[in-house]
Amino acid sequence: MSRLSALPRIQELTQDQWGLVTRRQMVERGIGQTTIDRLSMEGGALERVATGVYRITAAPLPDHLELRAAWLQLSPGKPAWSRTPDEGVVSHRSAASMYGIGDLPADIQQFTMPRRRQTQRPDVRIHVRKLTAQEWIGLKGLPVTRPSRIASDLLSDNEDPEAIARLIAESIRLAFDYPGTFADQLASHAAHFGLRKQDGLGLLRWLLELTEDRNAPQWIAEARAHVDQSVRLDTGP
Repeated sequence: MSRLSALPRIQELTQDQWGLVTRRQMVERGIGQTTIDRLSMEGGALERVATGVYRITAAPLPDHLELRAAWLQLSPGKPAWSRTPDEGVVSHRSAASMYGIGDLPADIQQFTMPRRRQTQRPDVRIHVRKLTAQEWIGLKGLPVTRPSRIASDLLSDNEDPEAIARLIAESIRLAFDYPGTFADQLASHAAHFGLRKQDGLGLLRWLLELTEDRNAPQWIAEARAHVDQSVRLDTGP
């Protein structure tokens, strides 16, 4: 296939993928490796950004380029718009970076999938967990775990509690998530911090106290109302 006839097909593939395309997607659209190589030569229409992932040079440079390329590599033959959360959700530090919350460096690309998945990239880490529909959202075109899930995941990774506390406070202040949702997600970690088992409200209170945020009492009150309502619903009339 000539370069001129290949470009419209590539542009169609990249429209909803932030200007990115995988080698497998191109091959499955009838674009041969020789054509791909010619298009990705210096000054060409394609720029290789990761193994098997290219950026069309005429497109604007997307944010979180390395993260997006790594996510595309998880299911290289499947277009971004047709994927499900089971094919990879951005999580942990990478998810915090997507929201712009916290100060933990996202030096590796982290994803959560329901089944174990091997990767040869030292800068990619796959976490195994089945996420519920309430634990992730679509953010900037990617599936990303909610801040409450991020906080729980970071506690599981033994990250610095003060850093997690700052992330929680920023998330609530920016309305990215709710105090009650944090209390729910933190419950499984309460005993590890010497609190009553499943006392997510107590752990949230302790973490917010570390931040010395003046809004902490209000947030705790909101979380308590949420927890009390959940208890009433569980116990019935």
